[in-house]
Amino acid sequence: MPYVNGFLVPVPADKKDEYRDVAEKFWDIARDYGALSHVEAWEIDVKDGQWTDFRKAVDLKDGEKVVFSWMTWPDKETADASEARMMADERMKQWGDGAAMPFDGKRMVFGGFEPIVWKEA
Repeated sequence: MPYVNGFLVPVPADKKDEYRDVAEKFWDIARDYGALSHVEAWEIDVKDGQWTDFRKAVDLKDGEKVVFSWMTWPDKETADASEARMMADERMKQWGDGAAMPFDGKRMVFGGFEPIVWKEA
C-alpha cells in the first residue's frame, strides 16, 4: 500500500528560492532511495482558523509563509528503510547540522500517513 510523508514547514518569505533549491536537491536523494513523488506547495491562500490552522501548527512568525509538502513511497517499509540511508548519504553533508537551512526545522510538523482515498484524473 502506498505511504505518504507529510510536512508543514515555516519558511521566511524572502527564502523561497533557497528553500526550493534545498527541496530540489533533497528530491534527488529521496528518489534514489525509493520515493515516488515529491510536492512542495508555497502558501497562497491560507485562512486563519478560529481554534487552529496551518500557521498556528508551525508557530508562524511575521514575514514567514507555510509550505505544505508531501512525499510518496511504495509502502511504509520502503520509507522507513530509506530514512537512515538518506541521512547517511554523502549528499546530505551539504547542509551540515541543518543550522543554515532556509527554514526553522524545530517548528516543522511532519508525519507518516496511509492513504484511505487516492484519486487521480
